[in-house]
Amino acid sequence: MIVTVSTVKDHLSNVQRFVEGNLDGGVDHMVVFLDARAPKVRRWLDSRPEVTAVVADRPWWGGQRPALLNRRQNINANMARVVLADLGWAQWLFHVDADEVLRLDRDQLARVPAGEPAVGVPPLEVVSVAEPDGPPTLFKRLLDDDQLHLLTALGLLAEPTNSRYFRSHVAGKVGVRPGAEVWLGIHKATDATGRRLTLALPPGQEMLHYEAFSREDFVRKWVAMVGSGPNVNFGAHRMGLAKALRALVDMELDDETRARYLARFYDLHMADPADDLEALGLLEHRPPMSHGHQPQVLDEARRRELRTALEAWRTQDKTRLVPPKDPTKGDAARGATGSLTEKVRSRLQRKG
Repeated sequence: MIVTVSTVKDHLSNVQRFVEGNLDGGVDHMVVFLDARAPKVRRWLDSRPEVTAVVADRPWWGGQRPALLNRRQNINANMARVVLADLGWAQWLFHVDADEVLRLDRDQLARVPAGEPAVGVPPLEVVSVAEPDGPPTLFKRLLDDDQLHLLTALGLLAEPTNSRYFRSHVAGKVGVRPGAEVWLGIHKATDATGRRLTLALPPGQEMLHYEAFSREDFVRKWVAMVGSGPNVNFGAHRMGLAKALRALVDMELDDETRARYLARFYDLHMADPADDLEALGLLEHRPPMSHGHQPQVLDEARRRELRTALEAWRTQDKTRLVPPKDPTKGDAARGATGSLTEKVRSRLQRKG
């Protein structure tokens, strides 16, 4: 059984694409934390037997809601990990965002040695066109050094790095074995002391990243992020752009004004030279719903067990699910070594 966990704040149509795409791409069950109340989204998620939805709005946090979205994501992801470790039926748990769709080779994933607790999934980033003719199907892959230098020489890239070529992260995403003693992050897995783990990289795994596939989608996403404490990630070489976008999102502007400047930002910095990239043979074609996986659906008893175990955290202190910081980067680890699952489980039992 392959499970994903996500913290979501998005429109219904995008959530539908996200859920249906991941289920088609190799996922069996999805745990979705709604970062704000969204009745239409919640009703649709509840209608899907392959999804367990949790409303994780402000009351969920009991006055301890982290200001930063990535902190909330990390807490929710590790809550799902701890719960699934107790239930015992999930082989892998992947952390994905609402604009990300996994395409997994499950046979290759099953061949990962039992001693490997975490796997990486490399990204394919959607080609962004201001006004596309239909659903996005073209994606950029990570390029080698020669290809990057070619794009730079042709004036299509500011400098020969993948972090410039991609609009967002190049790290891909991570899956962990829920029963292993590891923490699940957004782009990494860490041990009990906070040290980053080396990821197994089985062939045939992909993550389709639908980051800002059009001008309209870019504007919609960042208008929705107002007040969410978003983590703006445009790669190490584009941090100036990330700071500028964060400033625009945080400014006290009316929606129309903010949308106008977001559209200008998109036109200046986000759109891809799609025709050139396709002519050079640098793009991958991935039509939606083309992977063909048929999910293994949980029976009602297991769905109820999962829902009950997640809801049991509603009244608990969730800050203890923040992954420890890496001690090699100058910060002391938050947690001591030992069994992560046992420590969190015992605290929950004492609270209960």
